[in-house]
Amino acid sequence: MPYPPWRHPSPLVIHPPHRSSRHSQSNSPFTPSPRPMLQPHCPFAAGYTMPPRSATSLSQSPPFTEIIPRLYLGDHTAAENPSLLTALGITHILSAMRGAVYIPVELCLRHSQISLEDLPFAELAEHLPGTTSFIEDAMRDPNARVLVHCMQGVSRSASVVAAYLMAAYGWTPQQAVAFVKSKRGAADPNSGFVAQLAEYGELLRRQSFGR
Repeated sequence: MPYPPWRHPSPLVIHPPHRSSRHSQSNSPFTPSPRPMLQPHCPFAAGYTMPPRSATSLSQSPPFTEIIPRLYLGDHTAAENPSLLTALGITHILSAMRGAVYIPVELCLRHSQISLEDLPFAELAEHLPGTTSFIEDAMRDPNARVLVHCMQGVSRSASVVAAYLMAAYGWTPQQAVAFVKSKRGAADPNSGFVAQLAEYGELLRRQSFGR
């Protein structure tokens, strides 16, 4: 079943290896590959409420966290650290933030960026089909490793990763966000992004029933 478009999503900006110019990614359909359901140890109740952000937890948060095998969530320092990227074997980077990200060109990584602010009214939903497709395409290669990041690895990138989990595993927004938070304690999508994930989940649900 083809992946549903989301109000003519904005294309991702792709940086292919060995090229400096930017190219827009095509809006190709995305069909989640069948995978076994993960069994995370985290609260999945529909009424689960995330605790408020803690400045202490943010300051102590590591630059990256592995959410599922080969998929990492991190901050902008991780994306700009050639030694760390090499050690992790990162092949693809998805930046969910505004401004320049200085990806080490010598590593010849596949890079994509969406311009997004961490504000409740920022338009996240229009990017989700493209970001999910980017991650899914990368994860089809068993040797690929993907880093999704924003400034702190808290809200924007956590929302993008949660959206991918929803599409890939059929999870609800509550399940996806809770699982991401169980892996990275500082993860905390803002209230507007959580609402847009719920809307996105409803679209996926209708698509699964052929509506």
